[in-house]
Formats: sequence, structure tokens, C-alpha cells
Amino acid sequence: MDLKEIISKMTLEEKAGLCSGSDFWHTKAIERLSIPAVMVSDGPHGLRKQAQGGDHLGVNESIEAVCFPTACATACSFDRDLMQNMGEILGKECQAEDIAVLLGPAVNIKRSPLCGRNFEYISEDPYLAGELSAAYIKGVQSQNIGTSIKHFAANNQEHERMSCSSEVDERTFREIYLPAFEKVVKTADPWTVMCSYNRINGIFASENHRLLTEILRDEWGFEGFVMSDWGAVSDRVAGVQAGLELEMPGSLGTNDADIVNAVKTGELPEEILNTAVERMLRIIFRYIENKRDEVFDRKADHEKAVEIAKQCIVLLKNEDQILPLKEGMDGVVLIGGFAAKPRFQGGGSSHINSKQVPCAIETMKKYGVTQYSEGFSATDDVLDQKKFEAAVQMAQNAKVAVVFAGLPDAFESESYDREHMRLPDVQNQLIEEILKVQKQVIVVLHNGSPVELPFADRVKGIVEAYLCGEGVAEAVADILYGKANPCGKLAESFPLRLEDNPSYLNFQGKDGKVVYSEGIFVGYRYYDTKKMDVCYPFGYGLSYTQFELSDLKLSQKSMKESETVKVSVTIKNIGNMAGKEVVQLYVQDLTKAAIRPLKELKGFEAVSLDAGEQKT
Repeated sequence: MDLKEIISKMTLEEKAGLCSGSDFWHTKAIERLSIPAVMVSDGPHGLRKQAQGGDHLGVNESIEAVCFPTACATACSFDRDLMQNMGEILGKECQAEDIAVLLGPAVNIKRSPLCGRNFEYISEDPYLAGELSAAYIKGVQSQNIGTSIKHFAANNQEHERMSCSSEVDERTFREIYLPAFEKVVKTADPWTVMCSYNRINGIFASENHRLLTEILRDEWGFEGFVMSDWGAVSDRVAGVQAGLELEMPGSLGTNDADIVNAVKTGELPEEILNTAVERMLRIIFRYIENKRDEVFDRKADHEKAVEIAKQCIVLLKNEDQILPLKEGMDGVVLIGGFAAKPRFQGGGSSHINSKQVPCAIETMKKYGVTQYSEGFSATDDVLDQKKFEAAVQMAQNAKVAVVFAGLPDAFESESYDREHMRLPDVQNQLIEEILKVQKQVIVVLHNGSPVELPFADRVKGIVEAYLCGEGVAEAVADILYGKANPCGKLAESFPLRLEDNPSYLNFQGKDGKVVYSEGIFVGYRYYDTKKMDVCYPFGYGLSYTQFELSDLKLSQKSMKESETVKVSVTIKNIGNMAGKEVVQLYVQDLTKAAIRPLKELKGFEAVSLDAGEQKT
């Protein structure tokens, strides 16, 4: 198709109009030139397709869809194949629902545990975020559905996200906040990139020429189009000049008219507008020419969501091998509101309308567990003395108490940040009281980001389920009883307390600016270099089996800057249960040419092994 010929037939008004949405979710159609409208939809862990009443915060109802584990959970798989497989499933769902672009993944770095949207982000580590995001995008786009990697860039808090300026030095920008985007653009060719709301060193991302053109296109070779986050446009003409092709949603013609006037007055060269239109048309027709019939099998995809969840759950503690529990054993009781109402996703634009969401009370019955006491609500931090005392009593009479704890929806969501890193007070209080009468306590966590765990040294087991999608209760039950072997590794550090986090003094900022004064020392890069104790470190996670590493080899003993070194190691499952281990490769700079972290992740592989099996 000759796109330049089509553009030559377009009026100036049509060109300007194509660069903004017709409504909340669609691009504009130009019927006389056979240019169709296409639909975009929120993701990244399911489809939030809204047929009517569009909004970007999950207020109005969307179609029934399957909620897969959120990024905070899937990141713990450290598994590229898993991410690509999930992307393929979502791409097929998009084909079935006539969606051209799925808005995700979100790869912003987890600078602070308090960011309200951390559940949707992958990691504190840029290498891990880039590798897993690239795999996910390859999966989605293998189905000829576009993705929109977001939020470009340095969008690491919800507080004043529409206006706050991220003040970040060049080295930190290049080493921490840009590499995940760079990796994806260079290796996975995303169809679109979504710019963020915030300013970067004083300039809005939506009109930042250095970001959207010099870095994204000239340096990295991006060939798709850039769209705004919803309502992120400040100066539309400056945005087009900077490299922002699509404004979402549309402005009811106001900004289109500004573009037309800017071309007529010579402020905006029409060649720049033509380039923007060509980039839009290339993606629109790429989708249209590859549109096919597909079936959205919600039941089958639910089962796939369960299997993915099992590979994301992290076993943080297993003292005295309390886990796995023995099937049919008496005296196991469930406590906590999350056992009846699992929190499986976050709030805001990624909220999925799931209908098939069993709870732990239901899924644990197949293992003979029938006793349950609420103890505390899953929706608030209010003490109900009668329920509190009943839960303590049930725990006292039990052999094992499994407490389902976590963060209520109101504690973390898009649009605002958390105020602290604690679980609700009532949950901590109940766990403390239970520990006075019962030593065999297992805590299952439902949360989108790290929490302080004052009881970690006294409970026997801790299972981090994160927000593991609509199948989380099924996955947790199978993990607790050993039908599945936990294999997740933390993709973020769990500090002992909020004050230990390197961004603590500057998070959220002041007077419209947030200074990234910790520089490159984000997450484990800071804790390791400072030799600080943490509750649980990045990359940590237990298994029901044991693995042994041996025969570490380098392809060469020295290297030049332009060369690469291949590292190999033999891993063996020396336990008696099949499992999956994540081999992690870290590097350390011994040159001391610059101040650097003690170690940095530069390679990983998720390896599945039967008992006694080994691989290199």
C-alpha cells in the first residue's frame, strides 16, 4: 500500500484529525480514503475493553475477560518463555475482540515500594524489566496485535503524576530508567510507545523532542508511533514537533484545530505532520491487513492463567519444612478475609472484569480443609472484636493456621501512592495474637508491592502470592499442598522498613519536583553496596526441592569492550521432586573506574528439572 499517495489525498484537517482519537478508545476513520478506525484497549494482564462509557481508571464496566497475574507476579517467574506465552494468549484474545493495540507492558522502575502502581510494573532492575517485557511483546505481536510499552519515561510515582518533574541526571537516566525501554525497542519492535504524564528535568514527556525523537528514534531506531497517556498532552503543537503522533483521547477538535493553524502559520512544517500521519497509517494498516477470526475461550484461558500463577508464587519462608502440607491432614484452618475474597489484581486502568474467581475456601476443600474464620476484612483496616477473638480461638484449637493477609484495594492503586509500607494494623495485630497460641502459622500474602513483615522471624511459613490473577486461589492451594512446586524469585527487594529504601528522603518530592538523588543506587544496588540487611533480597525464593550448581565456565578469561563472554554452569536437581530454578548471573566492576553497585544482574535462565536431572 502506498501510504504517501494516501497522505497526498488527505486534507490538512484530515491529517490533523488522524493524530487524535475519535473517542476514548478509537482512532479516527476517514471513510472517503478507506482509512478505518481501530481500537486500543487497556492491559497489560487482561483485556479491559469498554464497549460504552470509556474511562482510564476502571470506573465503567468492561467486557468479561480473563485476569492473568499482574506484572509484580509474572516478573517473579524470571521466565521469558512464560511471558511470551502469556503474550500470545492475550494477542489471540485481542484478535477475537477486534483490538488493534494492547496498552502495555508497563516497565517503569520500582524506585520506591510506595508507588501506587507498582503492581503493574515489573522490577527494580532494568535488565530484568527489559528482558521480560521484550518476551511479552514478542508474544502479543506474534498474533499481529500491537503493544504500547509505557510509561516513557521516569514515571515512578502517582503523586502529582500529571505535572511533577522527575529531576534525574544523565547517568542515572541511561543506566536505570531507560534501559528497559531501549531493550524492548531494539529487540522486540513494539508497534507503539506511550509517553508518560510527568515532566523530565522540567519538560513534559509529551513534548520532549530529545526523548521522543533523538533517543527513541535516532538512537534506538523506533519505527512505530508514539501515543500520549490519556490526557497527558500539554501543548499539542509542541508534541507533534517533538514526535508525539497520537493524542488520546481526542480533544473534541480543539487540538486538531491548533495543529491546522500551526501549519498554516508556518509554526509547524507540514512535512512533520505528514511523517506523523504516515507512522499512524503504517500501524493501522498493519493490523487491518492481518486481522483474522479468533475465539476468546474464557474457560481455557482461565486454566492457563492458573498454570502461569503457579510459576509466579514465591516461597519466602519454610521453617521446619512446614510446607507442603499433607493432603487430608486434620486441623488445618484458614483465617483472614482474603481467603474468602482474594485480591488478585490492582485498581485503575488495568482493572479486569473477571467472573471466574474462586476463593481459597473453595479451592482448599479438595485437600480436606473446611474450617474458616474471617478475623479481619479484606477491604479495610477496622477491628471487629468478635471476629478477631473467634479467629484466635480457631487458631488455638488447630494444628496449622494459614492466615491469608494482604493489602486492601484502597491501600494501593493507580492515581495515588501508599502512605506507608505496613499491612493493615488489624492484620498485624491478629497475627501477633495467633502466634501467642499457635506456633504452626503460615502467612499467604496478597499484595502488589513489598510490605513490612514484623512477624517474619516467628511464623513458620510465608507464601508471597502477590496479585496473581483470577486463578490465584487455585494456584495457592496447589502450592500449599505440593501439587505444584514454588519456583518464583523476588523481582524486588523487601526492605526491613520503609526508611531503609534509598528514595525515602526524596520520594514524591516538593514544589513540583522530585529529585532522584539516590542516582543509580536503586533497590538491591543500594542495599548490597551499603551492606544493609533486608527482610528478603532481590532474586530470592525457596523450593520444595534442592538444586546444585557446578562447573562454572567462562568462554575467555579477559575481554575487550567490544567483545562478549559466554558463561555456562551445570545445574542439577538433587532433591526428590521436579522443580524449576532460576540461575542468576551478576557482574561486578573491579576496575573502579566509576562508583558502581556491588553487583548487577546481567543474565538469568529459568530451568525446569526432574528429580535427579541436570542441564548445562
